[in-house]
Parts: sequence; C-alpha cells; structure tokens
Amino acid sequence: MRDQGIGSLPRRRIKSAAAKVAVEYEGRTFTYADVEERSRRLANALREAGIGRGDRVAYVGFNHHTLLETFFATAQLGAIWVIINARLAAPEVEYILTDSGARAVVFGTDHHEHVRVIGHIDTVETWLQVDEGLPDDDVPDDGVPDTDLPDDGAGAAGAPPARVSDLVEVSSGVVRGYEASIAGAGTDVVDEEIGADDAAMIMYTSGTTGRPKGATHTHGSLMTQYVNVLIDMDVLSTDVTLSMSPLFHVAGLNMTTMPTFLKGGTIIIQPGFDADRVLATIAERGVTSMFAVPAMMDRLASLPQFAATDLSTLTNVCCGGSPLPDRMLRTWADRGVEVQQGFGMTETAPGIYLLRAADALAKSGTAGTEHFFTEARIVDPLGNDVPVGETGEIIAQGRNVMLGYWNRPEETARVIVDGWYHTGDLGSFDEDRFLTVRDRLKDMYISGGENIYPAEVENALLEIPGVRDAAVIGVPDPRWGEVGHAYVVVDEVGDEAGDGAAAGVAAPGAAAQGAAEPPTPESMTEELGRKLARYKVPKHIAVVDSLPRNATGKLQKHIIKQTHEETR
Repeated sequence: MRDQGIGSLPRRRIKSAAAKVAVEYEGRTFTYADVEERSRRLANALREAGIGRGDRVAYVGFNHHTLLETFFATAQLGAIWVIINARLAAPEVEYILTDSGARAVVFGTDHHEHVRVIGHIDTVETWLQVDEGLPDDDVPDDGVPDTDLPDDGAGAAGAPPARVSDLVEVSSGVVRGYEASIAGAGTDVVDEEIGADDAAMIMYTSGTTGRPKGATHTHGSLMTQYVNVLIDMDVLSTDVTLSMSPLFHVAGLNMTTMPTFLKGGTIIIQPGFDADRVLATIAERGVTSMFAVPAMMDRLASLPQFAATDLSTLTNVCCGGSPLPDRMLRTWADRGVEVQQGFGMTETAPGIYLLRAADALAKSGTAGTEHFFTEARIVDPLGNDVPVGETGEIIAQGRNVMLGYWNRPEETARVIVDGWYHTGDLGSFDEDRFLTVRDRLKDMYISGGENIYPAEVENALLEIPGVRDAAVIGVPDPRWGEVGHAYVVVDEVGDEAGDGAAAGVAAPGAAAQGAAEPPTPESMTEELGRKLARYKVPKHIAVVDSLPRNATGKLQKHIIKQTHEETR
C-alpha cells in the first residue's frame, strides 16, 4: 500500500479480522470488512464531490459510527478531518468551519438546526446529512444500505427523499443524504501516497484570546499516540471497549477507541453518557476498556446498583480531565477495578503522562510517568531543568506532539520551541520521576472533562448591553471538578451587588453601554446560553462594584480567586 496513514487501518485490519465485529452502535453491528467498505465508499463519494489532498472535511455530531467512517474516508484521500465539539452553539461551529476552510461537512441528526443557521458558509460545497432512520431490513449484512437512491438522496421527480429524513435546506452548497451517498458511490480502492508527516486531523481548542485554535495532527503524531497506548495500557485484540465519552474530544477518541480499532478489538459506541446504561452494558457485554472523566466515575459509583454490578471484566479503565480523588480511587478499587489516570492535552494527542494501575494507589495524586515514546521535562523560565521537588513548567517532546496551530505560525512558535511543546502547566517531579501537576500558567479550567477558557466567556459577557467589565474563574466543585464563577460589573449595580464581591479598581476606559435596565445574573445566564455551549456558561454570576486591575489595566485574577476563597 502507498497509504501509510490512518485511512489505511481498515484495509490493513481486514487481512486478519475481516469478519470480526469492529463497531456496534444502537443495535447495528459493523464488521471490520463493513467499516472498510463503508469508509472506502465514502471516500469515493467525497472524491466525486471534489474533495482531495489537503482539503478539510468537518464532522459535527455526537458519538456515532459515521464519525469513525468519516475519519477513515477523509484520511484515505489525503484530506484533513476537522472534528468539532457537538456541544458548541451554531456561531461557534460557524467560526471553526470558516477558520478551517472546510469544503465538506458531515453532520448528525442533532445538528439540523445548526446547519440551517450556518448553511450560508460559501466555502462549504457539500453537506452530508447523517440519518439514523433507515429501517432494519434496509441494512444488509454488509452494512451498506440497500437503496437505489442517487447521491443527492432525492426520489422520483417531485417526490420527497425515500427512506431519508427531509434534507436540511442551505443557501450555499448541496445537502446529500449520508447513507444514500455511500450506496451510490464507487467502490474503487483509494490508495493515495500518504506518509507520517502529512496532516490528518484538526481539533479545535480555545485559547486565552478567546478564539479557538486548530491543533493540527499528522498521521504520524496520531499513530504514535495509539502505539503509546497499546504499549502502556496493554490493549488486546480481545478487548471490548465502551465509547460513551465524547469522541469529539481527543481523549475519548485517542485513549481507547482508536487504539482498540488498531489492535482489532470491538468498540461499542453509545451516543452519550447514561450512567445506568453504562453499568448495564459493562455487565451484559463484558466490557474490558473505557475512558471516563471523574464526574462520570463519581456518577457511576453513586448508583444503587453499582455494588451489585458485575465489573469483573473491566480491566482497562482510563480517567482524565482532572485528578480522580483518593476516595473515588478506593471506591473503584474495592470493586476490583484499578483506574489509570492520564495527563495531556489536545496538542499532544493527548498523552504525555500515565499513572498506571499498578501505581494508582501508591502514587495517588500524581500524573504518573511519561508514555513510552514521549519525553517530558520541567523547566524554569530560562529553560533549565529544575531539581526534584521544585516547580516549573511542564514541556513535552515526541512524535505525538501536534504539527502546529492551523494557520497560526506565530502562536505555534510560541508554544513549540526547539521541538519542545510548552504546556503552560506547572508541575514537579518526585524522586521516581512521577509528575505532580501543581497549577496552570493559563487560566483555563476543566469542568466535567471540558476545557473552558475564561477569555471566551468574558468576551461573551462583555457583548451583553449594560456589562462594563467581567472576569471568570474556575472554582472547585465536588461533582464537576471545577465550575465557572463570573464576576461582572454593570452600569448600574442593583440589589445583586456584593454577592462575593471582588475588591479592586474598575477597568480603565470601560464605556457604559446604556442598557435600559441593568442586566441581572439570571438575564446574563440566559443570554450566555444563546451564545455559548451550555457547559461554558458559569454556574454562578455575581454582580460587583469593580474588578481588581493593576496600573496597566491588566486583570488581577489571583486577587479575585483569593477574595472568592475568603468569602465562600
């Protein structure tokens, strides 16, 4: 094969496991041969739509078997897959599609309204609408729907599309049914010359400026991540992996799901996290592997059936996003499940460190040691390694590090210096080189496994009439790890003032926006809900007289955090 990349994995896997079930989704099963054929047909459909090397193909949707098919098909063409957080609001999705210059978009059934709103984007020429409504008897054993629909999903002239839900109307580009496109596509083998250094995936992560940046990974960086997991987590071809964590996040996709596919195991995809269903699936299907964030682990353990559920097959659980408390580690250990914990980020695909199961309790509170093909250092501001026990910035090097931020060479140069990725996180080594993450240089916080960047939320608050100044911080929360707390200065402070007020001086030059009535915490929460993904909306909003800033006008968040702690 000329294709040495991600797209070749289905074709390589069918050499030895063609008839084995690769993916299960909501009662449908797909063998490795099915996945290979469906991704090959989709690659042909995309190529017929004009997609080729270097073009961007986006996927917007929750967990679904078509997400993996789109990944493989895009990679086969030498195109670049743009995976988008399904929880984003329509304007946020529009920004990513525009910034990446996506020419094709595959979207799920939950995102019809998004596409109606953003269907004017002139760079998008093809929209593929996923439809789950195909009757069971239309899905033969080969996984390809038995339909003679043309590519655009239309039936006879003037008739509505057969067996495909009504296609969304857009003002730019053409909308086609996903299944109809696969059924009507050619079956030629797609074998482009693709190497380790070719770009394969862009995954957007917000930055301190409030604008998302596209972390661009190569075929080689992703394959290095998968091999790291295969080695460090002892992934087996007999594994049954439950993928209920979001696959549009780097950990849900790359810590368990893709390594399982590479090894030849079986992946059970569920649309989202349903705690009762997860426990039932583990017991009924003999699940061996899954990735979860601490909030999920806590929710599972809180269910009344947790103590009686058969967890004996669950041997490879990885948790990340924030540290798992000792209490929760022991709760799962008492049920015979030793949880591994990871530390990393989108830019490193994500693995840098892994606290392996054997060390989970003895080294609790640490992030473990480096992955097999990844190196890390802790350095001072001059780039010198710090002694054991001292705190410095965590930097990482390895083939799993991203190529850079899409179309942002200056920002790339700031974080990748002499081949080392600067994480912006502070940590220290112990005498065994186990890492303890101390704090963040950045203001980002993590809530329920979601990275939240205060600048983005602050910008949205400042767009609300009557808001003069705003600051958002992450505060500890027993359920979510951290939640957002916003402090807001309005033109005319009413009865809401003083709720946890942070002392300081007002923002220099802050102009009144002349709202007829000053915004309230409730009205601001409602307005943010229209602009941002729900998980980004702060759980608490306090109206204050002023925010602390230094002489140059820079917000002093350390004072805000200190004041918050003192007034809790």
